Amino acid sequence: MGNFGVTEIILILLVVVLLFGGRKIPELMKGIGQGMKEFKKASRLEDDGDKMKAEPKNEEEKK
Repeated sequence: MGNFGVTEIILILLVVVLLFGGRKIPELMKGIGQGMKEFKKASRLEDDGDKMKAEPKNEEEKK
């Protein structure tokens, strides 16, 4: 199921070009890239927020 050959990949790309047209594909890829970038940024901010809550705020609390 997960093994794609060259023929299958070419066929999928051909169908995508036929559905969306050559001009629309770069816009779609740009949108996907921006969405992935925002997702990564949000997940990093969320992880940093969790770390900040777990760490003491000043040196006296650490001792």
